[in-house]
Amino acid sequence: MLSSALQILAFALALLGVLGATVATLSPNWKVSADVGANIMTAVSQMQGLWMDCTWYTTGVFSCSLKHSVLALPAHLQAARTAMVLSCMAGSLGLCLAALGLKCTRWGGGRRAKAHTAVAAGGCFVAAGVLCLVPASWFTGEVITAFMDPSVPDSGKYEPGGAVYVTFISAGFLLAAGVLFCMSCPGSGSQHEDYYNATTAAATATSFSASSYSADPEKLRQREKEEQEQEEKKKKEEEEKKKKEEEEEEEAEKRRVQQQEQEKKKKKTAEDSAPREREKKYYSPSRLPPSSTLKGRYSLQDYV
Repeated sequence: MLSSALQILAFALALLGVLGATVATLSPNWKVSADVGANIMTAVSQMQGLWMDCTWYTTGVFSCSLKHSVLALPAHLQAARTAMVLSCMAGSLGLCLAALGLKCTRWGGGRRAKAHTAVAAGGCFVAAGVLCLVPASWFTGEVITAFMDPSVPDSGKYEPGGAVYVTFISAGFLLAAGVLFCMSCPGSGSQHEDYYNATTAAATATSFSASSYSADPEKLRQREKEEQEQEEKKKKEEEEKKKKEEEEEEEAEKRRVQQQEQEKKKKKTAEDSAPREREKKYYSPSRLPPSSTLKGRYSLQDYV
C-alpha cells in the first residue's frame, strides 16, 4: 500500500489541480487578441473566455459582457464549458474521498476500507484530469487553426491565453494525484498486515499495562487480589456444577430403582392372579372341569 507521505503529496497535487481548474473555468482569458491597436481610442486587448468576453482599452477601462446565448456558441466552447464544470465536480468529490482514505487520519474506517476509498479518490482525480485535458486541447487546436488561416484578418486573430496553460497544468496535477492514489489498491497481503498490526497492538497494550503495574506496587497487589477472586469464583462455579451433576445422577438412580420395584410388583400381582382365575373357571357351577381332573379328585356325589 502507498505510504502516508506519498498520499499527502498526492492530496496536495489534487488540491492544486482542483483550484487551478476552478480558476481556469471562471477566468475570461482563454484566448487573447494577437494585435494591439495603434490608436489611443482603440482597444488594447480583447479576451474571450468560457462565460464572458472582456475588452481592455488604453484609457484604463475594462469592460466585460456575458455570453447569454448557449446555442449560438461554437461546439468546442460548449464542450469546454461542460467538461470543465464536470472536472471541478469530480475533483471536489475526489478530495472528499481522499480525506477519508488518507492513512494519517483517524476517520474513514479500517486499513482496508481506507485503501478502497483512496482508490475511488484516485479514479475521480483521473477522470477530472481527463475532463480538463480534452477540452483544453480541443480549444487550443481551434484557436491555432484560426490563427494560421490566411483568410482571417489580423484584427480577428487570437492566441491561447493564460487560462489554457493553467488548465493543462491542473490536468497534469490531477492525473499525477490520481495515479498515486490508485497505487493504494489493497493486495493479498493486506489481511496479514492487518492481523500483524492487531497482534502487535495487543502485545504493546499488554506490555504497557504490565509496565504500569510494575511501576506501582499497589496496582500489583490489586491485580493479584482480582486474579485470586476470579480463580475462587471459577472454583466455586465448578464445585456447584459437580454438585448439580451428582444430584441429577442420584435422582436418576432413584427413578430407576422405583421403576424396577414397580415392575416387580406388577409381575407378582400378575402371577398371583393367574391361578385364582383358573380356579374360578374350574369351580364355576355353569361350567364343569374336564373329566380327566374329576376322576382323581372328586366323585359324582359332589356334583349331584
